[in-house]
Amino acid sequence: MTGKIVTFGEVIIRLSPLGNRTMKQSHEMEFFFGGTELNVASSLATMGCEVKHISCVSDDFVGESAISFIKSFGIDTSFIHKNEHPLGLYFLEVGSSVRASRIAYNRLNGSFANIQAENIDWEKALENCEYFHWTGISPGISENAYTTLKEGLIAAQKKGIEITTDPAYRSNLWKYGRSGNEILKELVSYSTIFIGGVNEINEILETQFSSDKEGFMEACKELKQHIPSLHKIFDKIRIGVTASAQQTQGRALVDGVYFETELLEVNPVVDRIGTGDAFAAGLIYGLKHFNDEKALRFANAACAIKHTIPGDINYASAEDILEVMNGNSGGRIKR
Repeated sequence: MTGKIVTFGEVIIRLSPLGNRTMKQSHEMEFFFGGTELNVASSLATMGCEVKHISCVSDDFVGESAISFIKSFGIDTSFIHKNEHPLGLYFLEVGSSVRASRIAYNRLNGSFANIQAENIDWEKALENCEYFHWTGISPGISENAYTTLKEGLIAAQKKGIEITTDPAYRSNLWKYGRSGNEILKELVSYSTIFIGGVNEINEILETQFSSDKEGFMEACKELKQHIPSLHKIFDKIRIGVTASAQQTQGRALVDGVYFETELLEVNPVVDRIGTGDAFAAGLIYGLKHFNDEKALRFANAACAIKHTIPGDINYASAEDILEVMNGNSGGRIKR
């Protein structure tokens, strides 16, 4: 199948002190455009997929710069609207070794938080769409974002589109009076592919499953009982040795069958931000091109390689990811 991938979510600016400096010792910062769903869109476009991103940015030179950045990947921006509110941003101190990274957000009154559902014609936005991807961050930002996303999910479900969700729960969001677990359970019910693990399932169902293999399988079965539209569940496991050394692994339950990938080790870590988004993008690409088990291996390799790339977005090509997936992780120079 050759349909488009449509993503919906905030475009946000990341500001970071150079290197591994703290804010207190810094006088300058570098910035990156990103956002969870945009990271997925950009990675997929880098791998050669046809992608459309739906969002709302500020009606100023910052928003224009964001759109120019998105267009540079070949992403369709025709459904990115503008309003008078500023683009959301966040600050990141990149940790090292035993010092953890730290993030502070400024997004709850930004342009995306003030998106208007009536500005999006979902029938047109979803034309020729094969996959529609969303995350739990978007409905946590504002009532407007929640309402807009829900309309998109209803339209996508009616069209029979594969709906992938990473129901990421962020406790520092959900400030507008809605219950995060209730809304996520509602919106996940429109979805067909779940990208998350025991933590996400426990948040949605208010359960206490363990994170081991047996707990994961039981959690998946419980989730499918509540949300029968889900026919595939994929999970990313990250084992943090230190802030500078990580291990990644994927596991899944599809049609009652459990399978997992090998462990991949990343040391040193250059940038942890966006690694989950790289996993989601790798999975969607893999599902379009491979069987489920190979798709999971491809996603895990995409996640691992993103740890070596600065910024929010995974710039690795499909060929780069396939090399890591196939065991070529020695880092020899390509000549």
